[in-house]
Amino acid sequence: MMMAIRKRRGGILHPTVELILEYIYVVIGSGLVALAFSVFLLPNEIASGGVSGISTILYGLFQWKPSYVQWSLNIPLFIAGLFFLGKRFGAKTLVGTLVLPFFVFIFEEWGAATEEPLLGAIFGGLGIGAGLGIVFRGKASTGGVDLLAQIIHKYIGISLGTIILMIDGTIVLASAFIFGIEQALYALIAMFITAKTIDVVQIGLGTSKMALIISDQEEELRQGILTHIYRGVTKINAFGGYTQDERPMLMVVVAQYEVTKLKQYVKSVDPSAFVIVVNANEVLGEGFKRG
Repeated sequence: MMMAIRKRRGGILHPTVELILEYIYVVIGSGLVALAFSVFLLPNEIASGGVSGISTILYGLFQWKPSYVQWSLNIPLFIAGLFFLGKRFGAKTLVGTLVLPFFVFIFEEWGAATEEPLLGAIFGGLGIGAGLGIVFRGKASTGGVDLLAQIIHKYIGISLGTIILMIDGTIVLASAFIFGIEQALYALIAMFITAKTIDVVQIGLGTSKMALIISDQEEELRQGILTHIYRGVTKINAFGGYTQDERPMLMVVVAQYEVTKLKQYVKSVDPSAFVIVVNANEVLGEGFKRG
């Protein structure tokens, strides 16, 4: 019993504990999505794609309860996913498929947190993005349009991103005819914020930098990065595209606040060094926090 709740070496949770946490992520994330939808998007008639966007449109047209609409769409889509794609989704996605409309059922009578559509789009997008990010950290999804996109992708071959964009675009376009062009524009704002917030939840706010350095003084730079910058460095065999001469390249990942120090050091050793600095959104391993 003690082994079932104790962390293993290296900080990895026991599989049973990890599975329980993943279910908790799914429930909490679904609740946050439902709350943001019910108090920010739905009252302001912002249909920002997906099954929730469809339920917003149908609520505006026929006053159908969004929770019932979402259940009536999510459950058949989940069954279709099992039939066409196999049992790859698992119980966690089923939980998300069922629990999200349940939370919508609870929250949909709470009323609007704001009657300003722009605030509704901003905070609705933030809440839904944060909730979906938490669900994804639980290695699950809330079903809906994602499952439909995967089915279409399997049989037609169009990329998932393109299919989801087409579906969500159609929903937003439909909302423009029903609620007006301004509400559709607010929906686009909410969709953008949702996507960015998911990235923040998944990856984090901290952005490291990866530097690629090509220099004739690569050995001195390698030693200096290890002893002055205090970062590990990888030496990569590269070849000049024009001369075909071997030009060793150094790769180093540093925290954002260390970029200036690194560039100044490289310049002091070799002013003609060729340096490329790019974002490294997620870095795992010793010396960097784990995601």
